[in-house]
Amino acid sequence: MIYKGAPAMQLPAIAAIIHQKLRENYRCLYLNSPQMVTDLRSTLGGIGMDVEKEIKSGRLILSSESTLQADGTFDPDLMLQKLEDLLDAALSDGYQGLWASGDMTYEFGNEANLAKLFDYEWQLEKLFDKRPELCGVCQYHQDTLPAESLREGLSMHRLIFVNETLSLINPHYMESRKHAEQAAANPILDHAVQEICESDHRNFSPARKSAR
Repeated sequence: MIYKGAPAMQLPAIAAIIHQKLRENYRCLYLNSPQMVTDLRSTLGGIGMDVEKEIKSGRLILSSESTLQADGTFDPDLMLQKLEDLLDAALSDGYQGLWASGDMTYEFGNEANLAKLFDYEWQLEKLFDKRPELCGVCQYHQDTLPAESLREGLSMHRLIFVNETLSLINPHYMESRKHAEQAAANPILDHAVQEICESDHRNFSPARKSAR
């Protein structure tokens, strides 16, 4: 999910997906700021979900727990291990798998280390490949992330989130890490990112100009 504007505008779509995944017997994890977690609670309640019941049962995890270490840095390996541990716990508890969504800006904090962010994004995509029981939506907010990280996100994910019922094959996906790194430095992808952000999601078709 690459978007611009108020993050709260994305919550109805996120809530709809969570509602669906709970029906499919997935444990659901949403990780974001305290305000966004509060707003999602309200949005889920607005579509008829008993949020407290779902949380108490363990089916739903709404977390604003910081992903940063004590020194304020982000540890990609630790975050990925936590995610895989949560997946293993969900499977052990009898769930179909784990659906997770987090905002890259919140997860990574203010650390301006694009190389580390790239490594995390790449490893995360490989984890999705390795563990098919894991699914979710990675959120990239154009207003708070540098252009390079948006290009990275676009080049490293097979699908582009359009809305709660539609995801499209990403024509800019780079299976090779080397090519993905090159794409992150290529401003040609900025046009595709902008088109995604400005699309009205009704007749959406991302630009297919190659980023290589």
